[in-house]
Amino acid sequence: MLMNVEEIKDYLPQRYPFLLVDRVVQLELGKSIVCYKNVTVNEPFFNGHFPSQPIMPGVLIIEALAQAAGVLGFKSQEKKPKDGYLYYFVGADDVRLRRPVVPGDQLTLQAEIIANKRGIYKFACRASVGDELVGTMIIMCAERKVDVN
Repeated sequence: MLMNVEEIKDYLPQRYPFLLVDRVVQLELGKSIVCYKNVTVNEPFFNGHFPSQPIMPGVLIIEALAQAAGVLGFKSQEKKPKDGYLYYFVGADDVRLRRPVVPGDQLTLQAEIIANKRGIYKFACRASVGDELVGTMIIMCAERKVDVN
């Protein structure tokens, strides 16, 4: 394990119930990251999506991948939210979701930097459960300097 959830919180501004990265297991600065999200029946979104057949919403799978990409970007630049930096999600292309994610799954989140121009990052992302592909997409994030209060 490279980073536990407490270390991840240094690099992501999200908190419960919206922090969707539990562990970083591989990290190559400036290149790629592999993270886990342990999906439990206690996730707040399962109360309404769907009570009799709980499925993790696709938009939260996209958000989890964006958060993994954010850790990669922050860690690669050695910048942190507390220093006044944020990565804003600005888009996703070629989104394909192939398999539902359900309670008990361990979602593997992979992101690879494919471009970085003027603070706009492009990541090739992939989510899977075990050997089964959940989804693929290209995620774009913009690095911005913000006031820290």
